[in-house]
Amino acid sequence: MSQHSAGWTAPAADVLRVTSAGLAGVDPESTPGYQGRKADGAESLATGLAALDDLQERLFARSAVGEAQASVLLVLQAMDSAGKGGIVRHVVGGVDPQGIELAAFKAPTAEELQHDFLWRIEKRLPAEGKIGVFDRSHYEDVLIGRVRALAPVDEIERRYRAIVDFEKRVADSGTRIIKVMLHISRDEQRQRLMERLERPEKHWKFNPGDTDERLLWDDYMAAYDTVFERTSTDDAPWYVIPANRKWYARLAVQELLLAALEDIDPQWPVADYDVEAEKKRLAAS
Repeated sequence: MSQHSAGWTAPAADVLRVTSAGLAGVDPESTPGYQGRKADGAESLATGLAALDDLQERLFARSAVGEAQASVLLVLQAMDSAGKGGIVRHVVGGVDPQGIELAAFKAPTAEELQHDFLWRIEKRLPAEGKIGVFDRSHYEDVLIGRVRALAPVDEIERRYRAIVDFEKRVADSGTRIIKVMLHISRDEQRQRLMERLERPEKHWKFNPGDTDERLLWDDYMAAYDTVFERTSTDDAPWYVIPANRKWYARLAVQELLLAALEDIDPQWPVADYDVEAEKKRLAAS
């Protein structure tokens, strides 16, 4: 568990890592590994944010002086309305934006379609000392690609293998990869989408295509299970986070980020000048 982990009864990485049961083994309403309630979660999130901010600044400071050797990549995948935006705002958004690199992958452009599907992904990998966040990712190419038959079956199979090789290379280069699937129930998604329709200020967030995708819910769940089976590795494990309770999903993602950064253990860079001499010079200036 991370050092600040009040309320957690087991490391989040242990209780949330995907198992052979896949999505069927995860209750979207549950809060595995955390014994507190919503109010406790808010307190834990605030405490964790301070710890996350400190660790992220240490990591970034080392990159600023040319000493960084590590980065973190958070991959967020989910059905629509599962809370990816909330993770970006309330977890990652609470630290210094200088140390964050956010990439929100949409449908490929004409230029991107001329290259292999990983071409545009590699260009957005986080630099040393940074926390990178993929709001959707290369996994769209084996999720929508499979469900909507946007590519031949043999090409989808090739992509699974390519992803594993790609992520191993990224991990070997010093990037800690955290792959998260925010798992909400179909009923919860209906309620969240309906709220967008009932509130005029939320209309811009609604996409009529979301209703079309709901008709393929079971296909998407099966596609996710195949993704877990084929691409969850020790180099880049998948974590399935129950997301019906937004507060828990945010807390769980924060806990995974904290554990990765604490494992890196970034230290403040040592000054390459005489601090005391500079104090005297400054005082006399």
